[in-house]
Amino acid sequence: MATVPEATPQERLLRYNDGAVLLHWLTALIVVAQVIVGFTFASMERGAARGDLFTVHKTIGATILVLALVRLGWRLAHPPPPFPTELPRWERIASVWTHRAFYVLLILLPLTGLMAVSGGASAEGKTSTALLGGIPLPLIPGVSDDAGEAIGGIHELLVFVTLALLVLHIAAALKHQILRQRAAGRMPPFRAPGERPLPGP
Repeated sequence: MATVPEATPQERLLRYNDGAVLLHWLTALIVVAQVIVGFTFASMERGAARGDLFTVHKTIGATILVLALVRLGWRLAHPPPPFPTELPRWERIASVWTHRAFYVLLILLPLTGLMAVSGGASAEGKTSTALLGGIPLPLIPGVSDDAGEAIGGIHELLVFVTLALLVLHIAAALKHQILRQRAAGRMPPFRAPGERPLPGP
């Protein structure tokens, strides 16, 4: 089992590198957009407008999957900066496992969405579903209507799990800001109180 990184003594706080910062905020922006689009089309009546918005939803989902894999690769190649020494161990554990859960969810959500869309597609002779611009996204063969519907329910459940983790993540970030803790400076553009953090590796 992977160990939780220990806090490392440091005179100046290290921050995430520019690539990690870009991927973090880009992912946050796209996920927020996906949540808005997803809840909007889910509440619409069936029709052309709902179908068009669903195409947007599928396109954003495919983008999130690609971005999550890129971000995971970047994370493996560029370890995160060490925690400040004063950060309690329980907060370090919570931070590490929350981030790991986010990676899992950002991969599972698009995949379960694709499996739900693939339900019954083979029986209808469909091999792909259209994204924006008419880009064909291959469907998963052999997924029955019942399986697709069940996986759709799992997909919806994962959405709410993701939202709960997102609220927890934002609450932790606000806590560091309000209490003026140095951990706030690890992710730009936020700054640690009273110091300019050093760039990451």
